[in-house]
Amino acid sequence: MSDLESFRAETREWLEANCPPEMRKPVRDEADVYWGGRNATFKNDAQKAWFEAARDKGFTVPEWPKEYGGAGLSPAEGKVLRQEMARIGARPPLSSFGIWMLGPALLHFGTEGQKKRFLSEIAAGEIRWCQGYSEPGSGSDLVSMQTFGEDKGDHWVVNGQKIWTSYADEADWIFCLVRTDKQNKYQGITFMLFDMAGSGVSTKPIKLISGNSPFCETFFDDVKVPKSYGEDCPGYVGEINRGWDVAKYLLGHEREMISGAGGGDRTAAIGAAMKRNAGELDPVLRAELAQFDVDALAYSAMGEKFLDELKVGKAHPAQPNMMKYAGTELNKRRHELMMAAGGSRALEWESEETGGGKGARNWLRTKANSIEGGTSEVMLNVISKRILDLPGA
Repeated sequence: MSDLESFRAETREWLEANCPPEMRKPVRDEADVYWGGRNATFKNDAQKAWFEAARDKGFTVPEWPKEYGGAGLSPAEGKVLRQEMARIGARPPLSSFGIWMLGPALLHFGTEGQKKRFLSEIAAGEIRWCQGYSEPGSGSDLVSMQTFGEDKGDHWVVNGQKIWTSYADEADWIFCLVRTDKQNKYQGITFMLFDMAGSGVSTKPIKLISGNSPFCETFFDDVKVPKSYGEDCPGYVGEINRGWDVAKYLLGHEREMISGAGGGDRTAAIGAAMKRNAGELDPVLRAELAQFDVDALAYSAMGEKFLDELKVGKAHPAQPNMMKYAGTELNKRRHELMMAAGGSRALEWESEETGGGKGARNWLRTKANSIEGGTSEVMLNVISKRILDLPGA
């Protein structure tokens, strides 16, 4: 038996022993997702047991180094773990923008002091992060942002506003783009880290057409941001006025996360899920469901290939844009088909039978997929120029 086969057998045995049956069921509502953080609570004992077992094993961030709370798995071992979790339908033990976005940026750009403090807190579910990028009038054109940090020697005083800040009202800390030089458009931005409980930080939820509100407006009024949190632990990532380098790197991981590369509901089959109603569906719709399942499998395979290439440094720099666009379109199509198959009943909004209109609300929520993390139009422009080498307009 090869080392990888032995690892698969050990992983399968560990999952059977540590992943409770309740944690192998599809996510039904927000409370089924554990985000961690200083104010976090567990929905039930099973969620707590699953998180703690994964945390102690290093499986909340399996491919991070052990000294930062990970399991130190190789890319191949990490892939096996994902496969085995998918095989039993295991939920992620911890969901976190710290894992998906900030963590990779810190691993690449962070100091040793930042890694030891922040990565370990992320891996242990002790800190919940949000992202301060977009501003009113500065969405896809991030370098036009106006939030400004005035240099006060050992700290900045930050004033401005961010928008579409996911779960800002639930987050402990924010990783935030702040202009620190008004004369230089690209080299005048600093990537700051600061506490959302600090004086002058406030949030206001934004209600979406789905009736839910994961997004917020975030306001900064004379917020004091330290330049240092201790020895070798700056309050910024990378260099001062070079935050755009960090921001671009992080955007690739954000788009990978939004695209659901390598997994997620958007790559799950829907034809089998609707098998009981297959006889009632229009033949053309049944064919569309079957075609979606084929495309979802192809997308999943493409996602695994991309992740493998990314981990060994062979991925095209614009490939996250392609994955984000393809994942967005696939997810929107998935929910359109589910609504079509559900007929008029799928439009129901409030009954207990439909989980408070979960299907309709999720369908409406997918409309934001083509905006968040970079609009589809911007993604297509990047793909046309950097992958297809087409001339600009």
